[in-house]
Amino acid sequence: MRAQAKWEMFVGWLKKTPDPVYSSDGVCPICEKAVVFTATNAWFRDYLSCPSCRSVVRERALALVLNELRPNWRGLAIHESSPGGNGISAKLRREGERYVASHYYPSQPMGTQVGAFRNENLEAQTFEDAAFDIVVSLDVMEHLFHPDRAYAEIFRTLRPGGLYIHTFPIYKAQVEAATRFAELADDGTVTHLVETPEYHGNPIDKDGALVTFHYGYNITRQIAQWAPFDVRITRFNDRTHGILGEFTEVVICTKPAAA
Repeated sequence: MRAQAKWEMFVGWLKKTPDPVYSSDGVCPICEKAVVFTATNAWFRDYLSCPSCRSVVRERALALVLNELRPNWRGLAIHESSPGGNGISAKLRREGERYVASHYYPSQPMGTQVGAFRNENLEAQTFEDAAFDIVVSLDVMEHLFHPDRAYAEIFRTLRPGGLYIHTFPIYKAQVEAATRFAELADDGTVTHLVETPEYHGNPIDKDGALVTFHYGYNITRQIAQWAPFDVRITRFNDRTHGILGEFTEVVICTKPAAA
């Protein structure tokens, strides 16, 4: 191919590449590198990424909280529910000495190994009591039909003083703790309570994950009623670590040491 043709192809490719809407120097708390965080879309939650580890905002927020609260996490027993393939999940899998990852495969026996993952229903787990020091999940709770059961099970599987560190969207205009979008009948039938069901990406299902709840301001009180956790929420506007935009909250549930 002539040099002129190659140049024209390169220029065409550049024109198709979106210009960044945000760019800033920082340090990624996951890959621990000095990077330039860049977003090509104003929805930072999914598009403000680390060019090194490809982590997104919620992953970096969770990693920052984890590093601050449990800097010794690498030697602790950790369960991550529904991990993705990059970012903080990859780091936990790579560096966590006692890390267990689970996904939910309803057609397979619970508690068995399916590929690289243990098969677990977060609402009815097969893990023993007090099995973990830390439980982690990213954007899982808004897809469960019975989050009350999940929180109770996570409380059961945590050791006294253990942490459940997780994210899910918290809607700033919603005061109510939880607004239900779908119900599950005993026969497995799903009833949608909104005109247009909402789906998010799912690492093990191309059809996506149905949104069953939207959570609001009072979710901290609701969680503490579902399970006797001490609950707090951390919210970020952190340029240094690339944690900006909507839904930056990390929810931290602590099982009391006396439990």
